Amino acid sequence: MNEQLKALLQDTVDSGLYQIILSNPKNKGEALPFKVKIRPVLVKGKLSFQETVYQGTKVFHENYESIVMIDRIEERLMQDFRQCEVEHKTCRAVVLISKKGRITINRKKTVQDMMRPEEVRKIQLSHNRKKQYILEEGIPVPFLVDLGIQTMDGKIVHARYDKFRQINRFLEFIEDILPTLPKGETVRILDFGCGKSYLTFAMYYYLHCLKEYDVEITGLDLKEDVIENCNRLSRQYGYEKLMFLKGDIADYEMQDRVDMVVTLHACDTATDYALAKAVRWNVKVILSVPCCQHEINRQIHNKELESVLRYGIIKERMSALITDAVRAELLEAQGYETGILEFIEMEHTPKNLLIRAVRRSGEKPAKNQKKMNEVVQLTKFLQIDPTLLKLLCDESDRGV
Repeated sequence: MNEQLKALLQDTVDSGLYQIILSNPKNKGEALPFKVKIRPVLVKGKLSFQETVYQGTKVFHENYESIVMIDRIEERLMQDFRQCEVEHKTCRAVVLISKKGRITINRKKTVQDMMRPEEVRKIQLSHNRKKQYILEEGIPVPFLVDLGIQTMDGKIVHARYDKFRQINRFLEFIEDILPTLPKGETVRILDFGCGKSYLTFAMYYYLHCLKEYDVEITGLDLKEDVIENCNRLSRQYGYEKLMFLKGDIADYEMQDRVDMVVTLHACDTATDYALAKAVRWNVKVILSVPCCQHEINRQIHNKELESVLRYGIIKERMSALITDAVRAELLEAQGYETGILEFIEMEHTPKNLLIRAVRRSGEKPAKNQKKMNEVVQLTKFLQIDPTLLKLLCDESDRGV
């Protein structure tokens, strides 16, 4: 085990720890964890460390003493994960492990400027503490107040609590991909189909105000009145590098480098055009919550599946899932590590899946032709012709 890593864990797995997050799994699968969080807890007056394992749609909790917890973190980093983020009252560190096993540690000492104010960031050791959100309850955020989600004193409006949780869930996805974004230069993000921009404002506030990134975000939407209102609010909050433009996803071109593309509830094939743009621009991160997947529902036909597809609601749901699975596989084929994650609970909306794609290392990752061929064979089997396949592939890829 790397001595620097061992020293880091020994220095931080104590009562001053805020949290440790293990992410970027080496292998994927429903039976494998995709993220692990560790935090200190008091159990019957004794300091322990709670390990929360996220596996598929399940979450598992277990408590350990510090010595055992250090061993478990070391073991997971060697076997399961490539990234570890440590937040402690005295330091903040990011550990990255290459495919060849090389360990890089970026460790910074911190004082108040590296943390939120002490009353905001107070470490809570209660075993059954209230869930901690990235945007915390009781701390007023201007855009949340104006949107009617918070009161002036920071309390969450009961009827808007689902929206508050949705915003925080989205910021957790942003938090997970932070190490892939450039820290010493401007981070450029494009939000296709931003709409009323709840999440766009949250993203800017989190990255610029809380994490102190030099970030430039552009929101794009077709509704002129929505764009005008969003620009007015951006000026009101002093968000100098958050701007909104009227435009169509398919026609939009970006002159500067783009680091991340976000597309939330872009309807039907608008999602495909956004994903294709992101791939062509070679962006580092793609976050997409698709919506209204009608295209495959109109096309899908398969004799072996006739007894299933004859039921309209089943056909609709299958088509939506197949659409997003094909999108994820096409992004994999284009050089991205891709996963499909639950965005919010199914009870709130059936449109609850998020496609997360992180570009593999290298200036321009090579296309995975084997994966591409598998997707083409699937589309032939189902007699479908997805827009994203047409946008990303030439005729030779499709066997034309």
